[in-house]
Amino acid sequence: MSDSRMFDVTGMTCAACSARVEKAAGGAPGVQKVAVNLLKNCMEVTFAADADHDAVTADVCAAVEAAGYGAAPRVAAGASGAAVAAPAHDPAAAAAAEAAAVRRRLIVSIVFALPLFYVDMGHMWGWPLPGCFQGHANAMTFSLTQFLLVIPIVAVNFKFFRNGFRSLAHGTPTMDTLVALGATASMLWSVVRLYGVGICLGAGDLEGAHAAAMDLYFEGAGMILTLITLGKFFEARAKGRTTQELTALADLSPKVAVLLADDGSESDVPVEQVQVGDVLVVRAGASVPVDGVVLEGAAAVDESALTGESLPVEKAPGAAVTGGTVSTSGYFTMRATAVGDQTALAQIIRLVDDATSSKAPIQRVADRISGVFVPAVIAIAVAVFAVWLVVSGGDWTAAVVHGISVLVISCPCALGLATPTAIMVGTGRGARQGILIKSAEILESAHDVRTVVLDKTGTLTTGQPIVTDVLPAEGVERGDLLMLANGLERKSEHPLARAVCAYLAEQGADVLPTRDFTQVPGRGLTAMVEGAPALAGNRALMEEHGIALGPLEERAAALAEQGRTPLFFAWDGMLLGVIALADQVKPTSAQAVAELRAMGIRTVMLTGDNPRTAAAIQAQVGVDEVVAGVLPAGKEAHVRQLAQDGKVAMVGDGVNDAPALARADVGVAIGAGTDVALESADVVLTRSDLLDVPAAIQLSRATLRNIKQNLFWALFYNAICIPVAAGALSPLGVVLTPDLAAAAMSCSSICVVCNALRLRRWKPKWTKISS
Repeated sequence: MSDSRMFDVTGMTCAACSARVEKAAGGAPGVQKVAVNLLKNCMEVTFAADADHDAVTADVCAAVEAAGYGAAPRVAAGASGAAVAAPAHDPAAAAAAEAAAVRRRLIVSIVFALPLFYVDMGHMWGWPLPGCFQGHANAMTFSLTQFLLVIPIVAVNFKFFRNGFRSLAHGTPTMDTLVALGATASMLWSVVRLYGVGICLGAGDLEGAHAAAMDLYFEGAGMILTLITLGKFFEARAKGRTTQELTALADLSPKVAVLLADDGSESDVPVEQVQVGDVLVVRAGASVPVDGVVLEGAAAVDESALTGESLPVEKAPGAAVTGGTVSTSGYFTMRATAVGDQTALAQIIRLVDDATSSKAPIQRVADRISGVFVPAVIAIAVAVFAVWLVVSGGDWTAAVVHGISVLVISCPCALGLATPTAIMVGTGRGARQGILIKSAEILESAHDVRTVVLDKTGTLTTGQPIVTDVLPAEGVERGDLLMLANGLERKSEHPLARAVCAYLAEQGADVLPTRDFTQVPGRGLTAMVEGAPALAGNRALMEEHGIALGPLEERAAALAEQGRTPLFFAWDGMLLGVIALADQVKPTSAQAVAELRAMGIRTVMLTGDNPRTAAAIQAQVGVDEVVAGVLPAGKEAHVRQLAQDGKVAMVGDGVNDAPALARADVGVAIGAGTDVALESADVVLTRSDLLDVPAAIQLSRATLRNIKQNLFWALFYNAICIPVAAGALSPLGVVLTPDLAAAAMSCSSICVVCNALRLRRWKPKWTKISS
């Protein structure tokens, strides 16, 4: 059973809410860590090692409910579910539902707020008013109309009052509390003045009734609620856009698969019904329904949505295909190997969803502030009210206006949205580029990497050796050398032997029959060919059998200096020639190293190869430092030593580099294709392109820069606007009324979310054009 569990949380509206929920859930027995995501209305609870998960789950739900919110454990989708459903809790669907609900509230609010504003403020702008609203004698009609117009606005937005006062009763005031207190103060003040109008009219004091009617703030309460709701509507729509990258991934999966029966008939079936082992048909223009292996046919498959690779990939029998990719041409049948939530696409979606649910360390700054923000604002508002009551000589109107403005303008929402919106957009954008980041903490850590350690084989190089040179001995025909090599190497399983056989197959070389085949560990192989002993292997094998290398010895040494591996072939005591192989450097490796250097990052190559081969690779790609002859276990020690000088990222293939990947501050598995189950890596690059390493670091830096901008704006806004609302600029004639304060508060949250959305346009930037 997992050591953590996701919970859906209801009732959260601002950073203060998420801080209270986190504190309440974290106090439950058996809880080790809690990470609350305000943007997605969820939290991840990590259980203690010896905790009873069911008991802790119940305690967490009870603790959150006691704090005034709701919590329910999220039920994971089973493997038999949809081939690729959105996460069990679809943030995009939730955001759309939230936007629709807020939109309905907004429409009702505007319908009544506009006439309310016209009646209350029209006379200030010279707008014509019906005669029943004009004159001192009509003060009651003027006042009562405003009261009746504000009631529907209060009713449709009663959520603010219900949540606000409930959280206040629990001792955990939130943004809703500030709005509720501000609107309630405006309403109570206006109701009192409304009675004043009636009392004055009853006493025949028309002047007093008119003065009381001009001192109403029903319009202020209505505009506060309407403008806050308008801000919530734009915020909900913007939050929905932050999930579009994740939704786009979920939308890649087709809904229908073409099932091929044993009798050759085809039928369309829902993709949910596809089972492992089923044979499916994929035609040009259709999406691959699930993961599988090509059985017959061939096609070009567009994998750009998953890997970012722009060119279609040719698929032949035996090739793996991934659900959600698109066949651009050709026809093939495939056998399903993974369905439901076991497909690569489902795992990618789950990985990105988990990353967006985690919390970056920088968010702790906002969390600490949010924990005390709302109580501090309430205290400031009370103090402002008292001070204005004194300095204004008992002017209750001025005191109420400034106190309400302080309550309404304060915005903890921006603090709560600053980090999760940027994290969600950044990780989603990375996924579309083939960069899968497993947590927000890693996304933040990667920006500060000072050294990138690179494995050689499969990282800087292709990991697939190819034949580079064929050198027949003097007096030996090239064809004779190739025939002997083909006969000897075809029985070997060594990677170099397979590379030689692949080359010989391309050359159409004949095969000499062999017998008595024997592999010699660390040397090569021996066999009998046409009744004479034959050898294939390194120089040591030749020396052991007394084979004179002659002039080829010097040429083979020169090849070795260039990082190539010479294989010697001898028959009947005579050297027939040398075939040299080399692991080719990837086309983008040199540029990737140059880009890292331009970013101020040092590069180190760790390899188990000999120093000559390592030096040859260094000359081609330009890494700053080389450490050769290192075993997989030794790589971890070197990474630990390098980490003493700053954060280290280790880039490897995720297999024999696992210890080093785990030791590094940021472990990067490159060339993983669609295999995202590399537990030892923090970042998975689906393509085998080293340029994705500097791209991942650039994405980290861009995301962290965006988070800092959001936090700065949120803190700067409150630091400036609260004093202004309190009346700091009153001597200059600048006074913020409650409705203007509400508009400013709404704009603050919208600005933060819109700034995070800029990350959707992020693309890596290179210092030079890729060749």
